[in-house]
Amino acid sequence: MASHFLKHLLFFILAAYATTWLVQASDPDILTDFIAPQNSTTVDGKFFTYSGLRGIFDDPEPANFNVTKVSMAEFPALNGQSVSYAVLQYPAGGVNPPHTHPRSAELLFVVYGSLEVGFVDTTNKLYTQTLQLGDIFVFPKGLAHFQFNADPKNPAIAISAFGSANAGTVSVPAAVFTTGIDDTILAKSFKTDVATIQKIKAGLATKA
Repeated sequence: MASHFLKHLLFFILAAYATTWLVQASDPDILTDFIAPQNSTTVDGKFFTYSGLRGIFDDPEPANFNVTKVSMAEFPALNGQSVSYAVLQYPAGGVNPPHTHPRSAELLFVVYGSLEVGFVDTTNKLYTQTLQLGDIFVFPKGLAHFQFNADPKNPAIAISAFGSANAGTVSVPAAVFTTGIDDTILAKSFKTDVATIQKIKAGLATKA
């Protein structure tokens, strides 16, 4: 009888722990309408307004891929609201290298040009699509994905929405090759030699 009770108790504890972990894996719910900045005495409409994107589409085409984030760090009013934005600008032939967002899915909307996009699921299956002006594509939460402007002459622009105030970004090339993982480990992992790994690292260290 005691053994039966202990089994149920252990199951309950494990289930409670798993539920708590799942809740913590996304933005937490808040118990107020919004989170005001610390030590603030008054909050007005300015707090809920972000003007950092003014003129962004007036700038010349960037020489390299450029992302302008509107997350909790840039726009504190997003704290607790589980939303954020990013404007992505691709020069002709520009690429947003494979990366992940550990805390959110991404909803990408093409507002200028066209993009080749894709993601890889947990069975290593690749899903790709060519997006035109006005198309929307979703990248599931936590999966590696990319975007590429295959047009050799014209730029492209997209806007991404996230279901987190701080979706996070993990660049696959940077995480693998610029964080100090031993060259021998990388060479064995990619079934190549140390010289090739060092060449890749040197290329990533070179600013365009």
